[in-house]
Amino acid sequence: METPPEGYRRNTGICLINPSKMIFAAARLDNHFWQMPQGGIGENEDPKDAAIRELREETGITSAEFLAEVPYWLSYDYHPKVQEKRKDQGKSTWKGQAQKWFLLKFTGKEDEINLLGDGTEKPEFGEWSWMSPEQVVDLIIDYKKPVYEKVMEAFSPYLQ
Repeated sequence: METPPEGYRRNTGICLINPSKMIFAAARLDNHFWQMPQGGIGENEDPKDAAIRELREETGITSAEFLAEVPYWLSYDYHPKVQEKRKDQGKSTWKGQAQKWFLLKFTGKEDEINLLGDGTEKPEFGEWSWMSPEQVVDLIIDYKKPVYEKVMEAFSPYLQ
């Protein structure tokens, strides 16, 4: 696996599909933009393990089967307002995030989905929906849109 670019926070992204090949997306509590689950990768953590952990922490979902991964890192720069907010909060000054994306198939029942997550982290989302790839790309915040387009392209054989 290639290494992520310098100056970017290592992150994992999860494209979760249901049996109808619709994609799980959720609206963030802080800015109300929709996105797929994502989160940081620990220093010695495997990106795939991080994806499974983040999915559980953010959505409560444990019933998912691995289908594919994007074989390279995708990165985006934080919007300047996000950079400033992170700086004000005393968070590290990464340029943005380098993400390793995974495609998982949801194998559970919808009542398993819980936006309070597994209780180990503060909730991030206020509502969720199953969406088409086009809807997900349309609703993502602009500075993440190129990454989402590449994710949809990489996973397109599974989304048809």
